[in-house]
Amino acid sequence: MSAGPARGSVTVVGLGPGDPRLLTESARAALDAAQDLIGYQPYVARVPERAGLARHASDNRVELDRARHALDLALSGRRVAVVSGGDPGVFAMAAAVFEAVEHGPREWRDLDIRVEPGITAMLAAAARLGAPLGGDFCALSLSDNLKPWTVVSARLEAVFRAGFAVALYNPISSARPWQLGQALALAAEILPAVTPVIFARAVSRPDESVRVLTLTEARTAPADMATMILIGTPTTRLIEREGQTPFVYTPRSVAG
Repeated sequence: MSAGPARGSVTVVGLGPGDPRLLTESARAALDAAQDLIGYQPYVARVPERAGLARHASDNRVELDRARHALDLALSGRRVAVVSGGDPGVFAMAAAVFEAVEHGPREWRDLDIRVEPGITAMLAAAARLGAPLGGDFCALSLSDNLKPWTVVSARLEAVFRAGFAVALYNPISSARPWQLGQALALAAEILPAVTPVIFARAVSRPDESVRVLTLTEARTAPADMATMILIGTPTTRLIEREGQTPFVYTPRSVAG
């Protein structure tokens, strides 16, 4: 009786914010060991080509198809790396892979599936300024592709009223041009007008830009899908520096 094909593996790899020096050593080892590379085209392009590595780039709205492809390849015996920018567990491919596993063939559950974390955009952006997420904070995606806007706005209102600093992912795109304005308008109803808001674009990449604005200024500031937005709290502090961007931090303590 002949044995079936050897089972491979799926490693979901966080590529970090962009600078290759911010890729973890364990993530780099997973990429070096992979026979197949799967991901959204701009992320696949960040991994250097090499002999023996098959590349499977795809569009940004086919996450489950991408996950199923990776799992099928692993079932045939291939070592597969699924890549995400930042951390794969933050609005990215790790959840898609496990969603596919839950609803897919039973054989997928026996595969060697691992997640290699990466530096997510909110942490890379926060590090540029100091510690704007130094107290309690949360992360929200403004995309309404996978959840209705009523859910997004209810969650935003709750965290603004609770005093969390907020990291906003997927703030705006050509298909979703109004959500960021709505989110900032809601923040303005609850938070002081001088609350610091950070617009951090393409952090660690050559076209990086970081701006510290007030909530009032932020409502008319430009942004795109490469922009991470951090909204501070009423206690978030600025330390002004002559000729330089201020340090920003949110105290760890909260008055009773």
